[in-house]
Amino acid sequence: MGVLPVHDPGCVGGARQDSPLIVGGGEKKNFIPSGAPALLKYTRQALIPSDGEMVIVTPEKVEIKDRRLKSVQKPIFEVKWEEAQAEKGGFAHFMLKEIYEQPQAIQETLRGRLTADSTKVTLGELPLAGVKKIFITACGTAYHAGLVGKYVIEKLARLPVEVELASEFRYRQPLITPETLVLIISQSGETADTLGALREAKKMGAPVVAVTNVVGSSVAREADFNLYTWAGPEIAVASTKAYTTQLITMYLLALYLADKQKTLPAEEIQSLIKELKILSQKAAEVLPQAAIFNQELADKYAQKENIFFIGRGLDYVVAMEGSLKLKEISYIHAEAYAAGELKHGTLALITDEVPVVALVTQRALLEKTISNIKEVKAREATVITFAAAGLKEVEDVSDHVFYLPQTHPLLSSVLTVIPLQLLAYYMAVARGCDVDQPRNLAKSVTVE
Repeated sequence: MGVLPVHDPGCVGGARQDSPLIVGGGEKKNFIPSGAPALLKYTRQALIPSDGEMVIVTPEKVEIKDRRLKSVQKPIFEVKWEEAQAEKGGFAHFMLKEIYEQPQAIQETLRGRLTADSTKVTLGELPLAGVKKIFITACGTAYHAGLVGKYVIEKLARLPVEVELASEFRYRQPLITPETLVLIISQSGETADTLGALREAKKMGAPVVAVTNVVGSSVAREADFNLYTWAGPEIAVASTKAYTTQLITMYLLALYLADKQKTLPAEEIQSLIKELKILSQKAAEVLPQAAIFNQELADKYAQKENIFFIGRGLDYVVAMEGSLKLKEISYIHAEAYAAGELKHGTLALITDEVPVVALVTQRALLEKTISNIKEVKAREATVITFAAAGLKEVEDVSDHVFYLPQTHPLLSSVLTVIPLQLLAYYMAVARGCDVDQPRNLAKSVTVE
């Protein structure tokens, strides 16, 4: 909350309770925004009031007081982001700029987290003593990153993982013990439901690790350990580069745990690390080709009112993210389904007016997924397929095919999601939607 006193126009007051508020300080100028990007034109120096504290700001000074009106001292931290990162930089929209920033964001998230010889992942002293289970909780896009995390951690580290929406976690008495590592994922670090889940987990005695993009955020301050994603400021409401860096963090964590658990041979860990290091290069290769492909799709299908996404395994999780992106910025009704579940109800909705986006990156699941694509083709649906390079079998059952660069199947999610982000973007532009600020949505959801 901000207050402007009528009797003192040179003073601004602010108070914080369960919502973000920071204070930025410069030479004869001070500010109280809700997030760091607003400060970048003016200062890099900031401090963060706690819940229940109020701020009194003049051009010359900043004073913070607690509920008893006692002055409180706060440490000053430096905002590391650059001003140019919070500007469009020649792009039509922030979302498009942030999609194109993903190769660099991937590199930044990997930086300093691999040994000099690239044989191991180094994440610091994670609170892993006695941990027998991992519980991931998040909202929206971050929840989808958590689902990928479950898949790769269980596959590589052989630890059981549960994933729960933070808005549900708080109300169902989950089985959390001190032997459960709770992983909190939030781009802003201020999502109300996620922050509430963090506090509940700590009450249960569980160690909490936060995966967040904002240093000094509420989640970062209250967690026991932080894994920052280093995506840089993300301005558009629809998350893109924050999601891909969350995926990279999930892969790093899975490999780190696999090494600690001794569940993978050293050679296999090194092979995955090698592939992880060149993902940014492959992401850069995808961008220009996917832009052309999806602009053409938008010209043909932007006026459709229903689109379905299907996939199996990791492809199903990425389908969920692609569906969310499309609905939130283009306002097209979009749903994601596990391809094998089509026959259990969804086929009733498939007609020649419903395009189906199929994700096919897992060769082990190719035959089954093609069988599911044939089911929708039999109902005269248009099929748009995003497939791993070399899976030419999809051409016989698809109307449009985009091939992704070859990578390890477990790492495919990072590359697969990029053309889906661009599909959503160009569909929204073709429909005349507000891409960066879609209706009824906010960047940081600070209400429950």
